[in-house]
Amino acid sequence: MPAPLLYETHMHTPLCRHADGLPGEYAARAAQRGLKGIIVTCHSPMPNGFSAPVRMRPEQFDEYLALIAAAEREWRGRVEVLPGLESDYFPGMERWLEQLHARAPFHYILGSVHPHIREYLDQYFRGNWPEFHRQYYRDLAAAAETGLFDSLAHPDIVKNQGAEYWDVPALLPDIRRALDRIAKTGVAMELNTSGLLKTIKEMNPAPAIIREIQQRGIPMTVGADAHEPSRVADHYEEALTLLQECGFASVSVFLHRQRREIPIADALASLRR
Repeated sequence: MPAPLLYETHMHTPLCRHADGLPGEYAARAAQRGLKGIIVTCHSPMPNGFSAPVRMRPEQFDEYLALIAAAEREWRGRVEVLPGLESDYFPGMERWLEQLHARAPFHYILGSVHPHIREYLDQYFRGNWPEFHRQYYRDLAAAAETGLFDSLAHPDIVKNQGAEYWDVPALLPDIRRALDRIAKTGVAMELNTSGLLKTIKEMNPAPAIIREIQQRGIPMTVGADAHEPSRVADHYEEALTLLQECGFASVSVFLHRQRREIPIADALASLRR
């Protein structure tokens, strides 16, 4: 059997209030799937009650780190359990995130624009879904330009808001402008397999967008966005094959905030079904 190579790079804990299972349970599933490790990336705490129903409270941050440390001790020598974070980009929150990220030796910081949360809808939705979709891509590029993040999570998740108005061909000029800006930053982008469970049942982003990403030399990570242990590495085989079909030869992973490349052929061979 080939040596383990891949990590689950997007997974949550019960502290976010909409996930089940402790990190050790996710590590057990990672072992079954032939992964080298997991990087825990629960939703970052935010100040002043921002998006509070779907994330840990600021005073739970140390508890979060303790959960990861306990699983790391439990699985040491078998599955790597590493600390990460999924942090929301929202204008005006940059300083908060900069200070938060400095509080622990994180391996990986995912940057997310979450267009479904109340604060984002209140700020940007004015009854025009196509314009809302365009705004999302402006913010995604702005997130990359902050330098706060290693990769951008589920980078077309906005298609599930006003899904009946989602039109990739019409939006491509805006997507391309955003990707041009992102390419200049060196920030990666994520292929998120949980899109298969959403309103528009395809991975995030769609193949047409993946091809645009590849043409600009932007690296890609893969994550299942697991909110329960059974979804660790979910649909990784399909995701890696899709990346190959779109012109990628390798997939990225971040350790100690440094990007490493894994050949997709080797990654596929390492997985256990």
